[in-house]
Amino acid sequence: MKTALFFILTAAALAQRPTPMADPSLTNLPAQKIGADDLLAVSVYDAPELTRTVRVGADGTIRLPMLKQRLKVDGMMPGDVELVIAEALQKEELIVEPLVSVTVAEYHSRPISVMGAVKKPATFQAEAPVTLLHALARAEGLSAEAGQEILISRPARDAAPGTPPLVQRVSVKALIDGADAAANVMLTGGEEVRVPEAGRIYVVGNVKKPGAFLVQDNAQSTVLKALAMAEGLLPYAGKQAYIYRTEGGPGGKNEIPVELRKILDRKAGDVALMANDILYITDNKGRRLSLTALEKITLFGAGITSALVYAGVR
Repeated sequence: MKTALFFILTAAALAQRPTPMADPSLTNLPAQKIGADDLLAVSVYDAPELTRTVRVGADGTIRLPMLKQRLKVDGMMPGDVELVIAEALQKEELIVEPLVSVTVAEYHSRPISVMGAVKKPATFQAEAPVTLLHALARAEGLSAEAGQEILISRPARDAAPGTPPLVQRVSVKALIDGADAAANVMLTGGEEVRVPEAGRIYVVGNVKKPGAFLVQDNAQSTVLKALAMAEGLLPYAGKQAYIYRTEGGPGGKNEIPVELRKILDRKAGDVALMANDILYITDNKGRRLSLTALEKITLFGAGITSALVYAGVR
């Protein structure tokens, strides 16, 4: 009888004890290392005044009511923060045996930025590790101007302030074709994903369609391919062409002569082009004069014929 009465009284006492106040709108996100500006949900059993959400400061610390000291939590896992809070409550003699629970309500310290030649540049928080393909999907994929490499910049671990970030290069072909699974890099937050635009070659002079043309693979860009993109030569194009290439830093340019007629006659090999090359097709002045004279003679003859026909009719 005494035993039964003991259990009844114990159950009644437990039912009357307050429970932690929880916000049902908060989501318990996957546990990752905590950083500045993250929002933590702290719950201390039987201490509703300590149960609340707290924002991690720029210095990586949090402050709880009644605690004299700020608690350093930057770089810790939520489970480690639970121990830090419990030890602080015991040390300041606020609670004898505190039961602390810490979950992450919002991540703000793990941004991933995707920029450059993508359809919709985006920045989002890595609430959990994501792959490079997932990050590109958040930016709605690569644009038509995308080059052949993706650059991933991430801060060096435990590096001194001012240390340049580490840069990893990923081949677009390896990533998209799936030939190399390692190309689908895992991102955990703090990375910048940059997609440079493809290089361009510029074709000017005596071609049908001068302009700038995208170069998807520098090793396969040649003079003949550039002429094809420019829809071929004009009738008075010269036998000589020139490639103007920037070398040795800003202002340094190199003029490379090209025997265009020999290439077209298959007496010389095609010439490779690089991104930002300017291909200039010269003018054959003698041929232009000959064609101009021929056009004038043709027009003159057509005029005489019309006059004779008109006179005959009359």
